[in-house]
Amino acid sequence: MIKKTTIALALTMAFCGTASAADNAAARQVQALEERIAKLEQLLQAVKSEAQQAGEVARKADSTASEAKAASTTQAALTEKAAETAGSFEFGAYARSGTLSGSDQFTVEGVGPYITPAARLGGAVGRLGLESDTYVEAKMARRFQTADGTTGVFHFMLADGTNSNNDWTAGENGVNVRHVFAELGNLAAFKGTAFEGATLWAGKRFDKKNFDIHFLDSDVVFLAGTGAGFYDAQVTPDWKTSFSVYGRDFVVDDQTTNGVDVRGKSYIATSNNYIGDWQVMLSGMRAKQNDVRYPERATTGYHGLLAYHAPSFYGVANGFSKTGVLYGNGLGAQVKVLGGQGSLLDDAEAVRVFTMGVTDLNANWKIAPALMAEVSKDRFNKGDDYKWATANVRLVNSINQNFAMTYEGSVQYMDLDSTFSSASGNFYKLTVAPTFKLDTGGGFFARPELRLFASYLAWDKDLNGFSYDGAQDPSGGFGNTRFNDDSKWLLGAQMEVWF
Repeated sequence: MIKKTTIALALTMAFCGTASAADNAAARQVQALEERIAKLEQLLQAVKSEAQQAGEVARKADSTASEAKAASTTQAALTEKAAETAGSFEFGAYARSGTLSGSDQFTVEGVGPYITPAARLGGAVGRLGLESDTYVEAKMARRFQTADGTTGVFHFMLADGTNSNNDWTAGENGVNVRHVFAELGNLAAFKGTAFEGATLWAGKRFDKKNFDIHFLDSDVVFLAGTGAGFYDAQVTPDWKTSFSVYGRDFVVDDQTTNGVDVRGKSYIATSNNYIGDWQVMLSGMRAKQNDVRYPERATTGYHGLLAYHAPSFYGVANGFSKTGVLYGNGLGAQVKVLGGQGSLLDDAEAVRVFTMGVTDLNANWKIAPALMAEVSKDRFNKGDDYKWATANVRLVNSINQNFAMTYEGSVQYMDLDSTFSSASGNFYKLTVAPTFKLDTGGGFFARPELRLFASYLAWDKDLNGFSYDGAQDPSGGFGNTRFNDDSKWLLGAQMEVWF
């Protein structure tokens, strides 16, 4: 039988053991909880660190975005400025370059459309297949505009020409500044007046209202020099008027007589009016010292042009045509280059008529006829009597998009009677020119063009050796050439471009 003391001791030990086990379990739970809390704190710290990093990234992103926006704004401003600057600058050009040889395979230089004895009077013939020179004009312009709409333009042109076929011609030609002038337009000060749309200008230039017959390489009127004026004052809804004053110098070999400067300087005042399709141009000229060296030379002159610029081909087809008459007296008897010739007499008179047009005959054929004729008397010497007339036709047949056959026929009649010589007869020219183009559908005046050509020239022998001043051509040649006999073949190639 177990003693009571033994049972009591056993119960006590069991109870104590049970309490100790409970304490140990509780301790383990507390420790585990502390570990979880520590891990949670670590996780929270990691999250906080990542959040801080994310915030830093966001701040950097915001900063980068701001910088990118600022850069984009700056770039946009720079691009706009560059576009504005680029848009305010213009460049254009005209150029031709070609070579000619005769049937004898010798190079021919210095021919051109002013080949006949009538050349000194402005008597050009068709230019196709006759040009052997290299000539280029480079035109630049810088435009300005203020907030109120006032505009300004600075114009500059360089030109160069030579008859040499060499690659280096610096010693044989002369680069020339053909124009340098400035314009102002849409001036706020002219608002509400007849000058509201007018343009003011000053400097050295060609007159804006010049126009030419391209196929003869002849201006109808060439007004140029150094001066000032205004363009396009609106007098009535159908009438615009322009006014200019130009100065030019006559070129003479010896510009002094007994120590006195006798270089002739001419001034040309011009009123140019467009009334609908009509043009009325009136000019007066004065060269004060022109009679010091040669007492009979003109010191004054006047000039008039009446022209009709038709918006159709003589009213019978699409295209355009221009027709007119010019008259000049004294210094104005040089009806083409106004104020450009100082050797004219006081009584010199000249009348010139012209007409030209361009139209499509059909989808593949284009035609451009031109006529120019002049009668003048008492021009360089008393009793001089000159008559000439040129008829020219250019035809273009488009074969495909890039190739066309170009044909040109020209006839010039001359009846020339000077104090020293007289001659009467005809000149004939026929040119065939295979032509390559960017697009034959671009029109008659689309350029560039590359041409091969063959020209046949023929003339009456009576024209050989004609002289205006008694200085006979020792070769007895024809016009401005050394050609003699009565005919000539020319072969060549040429490029022509303008934009």
